[in-house]
Amino acid sequence: MVQLNPFPAELIKALLNEPSSVKADEVVRYEAGYVVCAVITGLYLLVVPAAGLCFCCCRCRRPCGGRVKMEHKTMACERGTLMAFLLLTTLVLLIGVVTAFVTNQRTHEQMGPSAKALPETLLSLRGLVSDVPQELQAVAQQFSLPQEQVLEELDGVHGSIGNTIHTQLQSTVYEVLASVLSLGQALQVSVDHLRALNATSVELQEGQQALAPAVQGHRERLLALLQEPSCQGCAEALDRAHALELGADFNQVPSVDDALHRLKGVPEANFSNMVQEENSTFNALPALATLQTADVIRELKKVVAQQPRELRTLVEAFPGWEAASRWSRALEEMEQCSRPYLKEVQRYEKYRWMVGCLLCSVVLLVVVCNLLGLNLGIWGLCNREDPSHSEAKGKAGARFLMVGVGFSFLFAAPLILLVFVTFLLGGNVQTLVCRSWESGELYEFADTPGSLPSSMNLSQLLGLKKNLSVFLAYQQCKQGAALWTVLQLNDSYDLEKHLDISQYTAKLQQELQKLKVDVKNLDLLSPAARQDLEALQSSGLESIHYPGFLVEIQKPVVNISVEKLVQELEGLAQTQGNTVLGQQLQKEAQGLRKLHQEKLLLQQRLVAKLNLSVHALASSAPLLQPETSDVLDRVTHLKGELPTWATRILKNESECFLTREMGYFSQYVAWVREEVTQRITTCQPLSTALDNGRVILCDMVADPWNAFWFCLGWCAFFLIPSVIFAIKTSRYFHPIRKRLSASSSEDTQPFHIPRVTSLKL
Repeated sequence: MVQLNPFPAELIKALLNEPSSVKADEVVRYEAGYVVCAVITGLYLLVVPAAGLCFCCCRCRRPCGGRVKMEHKTMACERGTLMAFLLLTTLVLLIGVVTAFVTNQRTHEQMGPSAKALPETLLSLRGLVSDVPQELQAVAQQFSLPQEQVLEELDGVHGSIGNTIHTQLQSTVYEVLASVLSLGQALQVSVDHLRALNATSVELQEGQQALAPAVQGHRERLLALLQEPSCQGCAEALDRAHALELGADFNQVPSVDDALHRLKGVPEANFSNMVQEENSTFNALPALATLQTADVIRELKKVVAQQPRELRTLVEAFPGWEAASRWSRALEEMEQCSRPYLKEVQRYEKYRWMVGCLLCSVVLLVVVCNLLGLNLGIWGLCNREDPSHSEAKGKAGARFLMVGVGFSFLFAAPLILLVFVTFLLGGNVQTLVCRSWESGELYEFADTPGSLPSSMNLSQLLGLKKNLSVFLAYQQCKQGAALWTVLQLNDSYDLEKHLDISQYTAKLQQELQKLKVDVKNLDLLSPAARQDLEALQSSGLESIHYPGFLVEIQKPVVNISVEKLVQELEGLAQTQGNTVLGQQLQKEAQGLRKLHQEKLLLQQRLVAKLNLSVHALASSAPLLQPETSDVLDRVTHLKGELPTWATRILKNESECFLTREMGYFSQYVAWVREEVTQRITTCQPLSTALDNGRVILCDMVADPWNAFWFCLGWCAFFLIPSVIFAIKTSRYFHPIRKRLSASSSEDTQPFHIPRVTSLKL
């Protein structure tokens, strides 16, 4: 009702920017309602004390308004009406003073927590300001997590590289080494057979040379004996004797001297030991890779342990970073400086509370006097018709009413002054601050360009390129938005620039390219083994005419069965009539038997041995040449390709490792982006602090404060009708002179009883 003007945006704008340009008439025009209230307060201060002074003077000189002189017909109605109005006014005063007591106490109780809550609010704001750099610093320090993961994996990467190369090459290498071992064994077998073939052939030839004369001699002697006329039944034996001659001629077998010459000293290498050594060398590849990559891994760890320069500047380049420390110090100073002032506020609040309690007690005393006066006065009126009644009760009631009137006149001035002072302060706080704060006009004023001086411009203080809407920022903060969204930092802070770790990863990739694994120590085939295989390849084993051996082998050593011939001769010797002939035949039979046992059987065993070697060589020699060529080609090819394959595998493994490690860093960068833009540096404490400030100022302080002056003002203005009705009512509680009867003498005149005497009575 008092302040109907809207929020004075222009007036406050001028007051903040150019205080000297503010005109007093503008302030008075805006505070017109309060000026009117001040005039009313002044009139109250003049009229009420003046009226009280006049009333006091009047009461001292004569009984002004002291009693009713005579009864009249309407006196009872007037008296009842006045008492009713006085009672009603007193009840209204009672309600007002009770609420004034309550609101006064409530204001006093709320002032302490409110004074304590203000530093806490400043501390929360300081925490918000100081937490922003700390949270950003903590986010930047979390880069150690992917670093530690990468360093941990670097400890096993050299072994992993060696194991991968070994795993991917082992099937090929093992297969080639198995072929080399198999070929080496085949070479050994073939050379052994070839040597056995040659040795057997020589023995057969030597045996043939010794056997030929003996067989020829036995043949000639048998022919002579069997052709004698005295030989009975010798025709069949004669035919056999004609066939007694050598069958196979081992002098006709092909020569293997050239092949033996080429394979002289073969094999020089021990293929079994060589393959075992090569397997050991190949199986030691992981350990070899660990040794060869140790220096590069050490340099890689140094590179990984470094923090990217962009992340180091993430915090320093953040908008408001420099202002954050200033704000933190400023809030700390405000918090420290506010405590003495708040103590003073609490001290003055204690004085206000005491004055309020005193004035409320005075009003309550007035109420008590009115109620006692009414009760005693009514009691005196009820007993007035009794002849034995004393007028003391009515007079006491009138005196209580006058005491209440005296207190009202005496304390009206300080009461109205306290009401006006508290009203002026509380009303302006309510209309200028609380009402505009709750309606959002304060935020609109702050958002209006030019309303605030540059020293209070939030956008300039934060170094933002765009003007920041305080109201929108408040709403977003209240919803829990991050500072990134609220301050629209996309335009003033290039987050991606500070999250760009490409130089860091490029250096890491460059160091990874230095990884080398040398597999040249893996020979697969020793020089001696290679010479052996090359000798086998050029030996001409496959060119030997093995059918020539088989032709002679298939022939018998002697064309007939010597054993049967011996048996037949022994039989003829027994049937002959000529004893000398029989003895000669028996002697020949014994000679043939001895020849068979001593030479023919040995020759046959040599033929069997030769047959085994010939068949073995005939079946294997055609395959050895291509197999040897294939093994040599495979060994040569593998030997040449092993470094290339190892390099390719190493490159793939390095790329896989780099991709995996880049995944860790990319995950960290994405996490930082999300944390900075969505989660950390929330400004919700700011909106909470603003809401707390409004609650402290308006709900906890201003509301009971305004309720207090309203109730006290209520009492102050209802004291006036209370005084009027108390004075008017008190007149009817004094003794009243009765009107004379009509039969009395006209000369009889009423006489005046002095007041002092009546009082004594």
